Amino acid sequence: MSAKTSYIKLEKPRLPHHLPLLELDRLDSGQYIQEGLLQDASMEYQEAHKVIVDKTVFRNVVFTESSLIGSELTDVVFDKCDLSNANFSDAIIHRSEFLDCKMVGTNLTGATIRNVRFRQCLADYATFRFSDMKSIILEECSLLKSDFYHCKLQKKAVFRQCNIDGAQFSGTELDGIDLSDCQFDGIGVEANNLKGCLIAREQAYLFAGLFGLKLKGD
Repeated sequence: MSAKTSYIKLEKPRLPHHLPLLELDRLDSGQYIQEGLLQDASMEYQEAHKVIVDKTVFRNVVFTESSLIGSELTDVVFDKCDLSNANFSDAIIHRSEFLDCKMVGTNLTGATIRNVRFRQCLADYATFRFSDMKSIILEECSLLKSDFYHCKLQKKAVFRQCNIDGAQFSGTELDGIDLSDCQFDGIGVEANNLKGCLIAREQAYLFAGLFGLKLKGD
């Protein structure tokens, strides 16, 4: 594996040393949440668009089925949160982390994502389509059947030891993207988008059919 493509330096969330506990029982559109810690709370089934969140940690918070379309998240950490089927489409997410979160079916369509780490997240069926992603790391995540259709994946995007089996990358340029230590038996991708993508030697046979190749013995 090329160290040059598998390592990038992210800007970490800029958080104060002490965060006061937040008392928050609902989310409202246009709400501004700043410099606090919300933990062991339920924010599920809520609809609040264009929420602005700055320098905040969410720990063990449930956002299941909530809609936060067009929200802006800067210097935010989601730690062990449940974001299943939450809608963050058209969100702007910067210098943030998703750590050990459940993100099954999370919708990030059209999101702008910069300096964001996803670590050990269960993100099967998550949707990133049409998102603009730069300086991101997805590490040790399950991304089964996730959707990266027509994403802008900059070269500073790292997939590290992820399970991407069945993921959809059609229309997404993979030049400079290293998938060599990811696990998959097949992904959706177009042949012209594979140019410059780094894969392991043993993965090459998975793409043979895209180029009209026939393997001897088949």
